[in-house]
Amino acid sequence: MANIEIRRPQPGDVEKLHNFFELVVRDTFAKEGLAHMAEDMEKEIFEKKSILKEDLESNGERRYFLTALIEGEIVGTIEYGPTGPIILDCTNGELEGVVEVGTAFVHPAYQRQGIGTLMLNAICLTLLGRNIDEFCLDSGYKNAQRVWKRKFGEPAYVIKDYWGEGYDHMIWRKYIKDLPIAFKI
Repeated sequence: MANIEIRRPQPGDVEKLHNFFELVVRDTFAKEGLAHMAEDMEKEIFEKKSILKEDLESNGERRYFLTALIEGEIVGTIEYGPTGPIILDCTNGELEGVVEVGTAFVHPAYQRQGIGTLMLNAICLTLLGRNIDEFCLDSGYKNAQRVWKRKFGEPAYVIKDYWGEGYDHMIWRKYIKDLPIAFKI
């Protein structure tokens, strides 16, 4: 695999990141059998664009993104920020004040090659450098849930049929000290 650069997004990356979000969200919805849910798909894309804008406008104070690039092409993203309304609602506010890690996206052509793990490790080290020792993460996508279960074990919360019959929502709460941070690709 080529060299991977992990860095903060720059204003010149915005259009590429918007296109990346659209590509990954559309691909994810298709793989999950949800391509017919156009309104939800557009809402998810808009939300990711808004989170990126919040990061850039606050210089990483309100949201903090990292991007992974191979030869200048964006192949991954991850970010952290305040816990979102779905997690707060589903946990009755129990995770208020715990940062949420999200937008853990990998380009479809680069999935299952360790880039997501690399991005997760990079964000964990960023959190530790800011004296943040825990985070939460959620997912309503079945494929992503399988990945997070392999990495983190069973979720702390499972909200049955949250997205419709057979589509649960899962939330993990993790302490970074309990996670192996290893860099190998």
